[in-house]
Amino acid sequence: MTTDRPITGADLAHERSDAAAQATDGPTVIPVALVDAPYPVVVGRDLPEVLTAIDLPAGAATALVVTQEPVVAAGHVDLVETALRDAGLTVHRHLVRDGEVAKDADTLAQLWQVCADVPLTRGDLVVAVGGGVVGDLAGFLAATWNRGVAVLQVPTTLLAQVDAAIGGKTGINLGGGKNLVGAFHQPIAVACAVDTLATLSPRIRTEGLGEVVKCGLIADPGILDLLETCAADVLAGDPELLQELVVRSAQVKAAVVAADEREGGIRAHLNLGHTYGHAVESLTGYSEVLHGEAVAIGTVVALRIGQRLGCTPDDLVERADALLARLGLPTRGPALDREQVWSVIGRDKKVTRDGVRWVLLEGLAMPTVQAVDRADVDAVLDDLLA
Repeated sequence: MTTDRPITGADLAHERSDAAAQATDGPTVIPVALVDAPYPVVVGRDLPEVLTAIDLPAGAATALVVTQEPVVAAGHVDLVETALRDAGLTVHRHLVRDGEVAKDADTLAQLWQVCADVPLTRGDLVVAVGGGVVGDLAGFLAATWNRGVAVLQVPTTLLAQVDAAIGGKTGINLGGGKNLVGAFHQPIAVACAVDTLATLSPRIRTEGLGEVVKCGLIADPGILDLLETCAADVLAGDPELLQELVVRSAQVKAAVVAADEREGGIRAHLNLGHTYGHAVESLTGYSEVLHGEAVAIGTVVALRIGQRLGCTPDDLVERADALLARLGLPTRGPALDREQVWSVIGRDKKVTRDGVRWVLLEGLAMPTVQAVDRADVDAVLDDLLA
């Protein structure tokens, strides 16, 4: 299934049958068609099967697996390490702390020392097994160790499979904001196995839907149709539906990244919901509100800003708000000190000399980027928090 054009509800039944056929035939391979560093996103039901479709770097002798204890407990890391050993690699494992707190300079420095102790050479491999935190951290490790080594992304959360693991954005957080230190470093492949999602708590699986809804809003309306039609089954973890959502969302991201690797243009559209969402994450300590939940809150804020400016149609605002709520995602954020909000937003990477640039929607699958006056943003936040 390709996404050469926006997908509408009229296509839904045909596409769902295509997704079922893909699941039967084996993993779906979605190319990220970068000129200098193309790579596949492989989406399938079973982790060992997905891993067999990945080509490892020729000459690699050692792999450093970066992961977290819950991912080990779920059994995913053993499967990855078995596949690596079967390919002839010596495997070392390093656990980092759970949660967003692992994305800091101290953890990165510890990982550099681990690489030195192994030792990991320029021809070897870093393997990220886990959610977006592990992917961002291990990806930045790979970008910086020996001035760049290969990284294989094995995302085990919905949020990471549809967004964080694809596109080569890596980084760590500072006290002043999220992902302020990082690098673009594309993986050799992204291995997405939907069966890993069955081991997640309902909240962790649901937060990933914040990024899925975003993909539907900016590029693939059929995603919204599917979520509206099958919300209960998606929330229950139906593997066929989740596989289709991962495939379609990955296709959206792969196409955008291939067209604009370093966010000089349309890749900014992937930031819908992130400007305010990152401020929510930062000011609640990266633990009270999960990333996908913050994106949902930020998406509502962005749509309401567009509505206030006469840019975003009323029915689209109401549709998105209702769908996010139906999926169990928050649509209103916690009360935050407004000056602190603007302090965090002012340090965001999306700020230019023209001001804070927000991703808005002129219509479904019609994203635009505009500088917005603070007065308009504050008015929307006042209304939402009233």
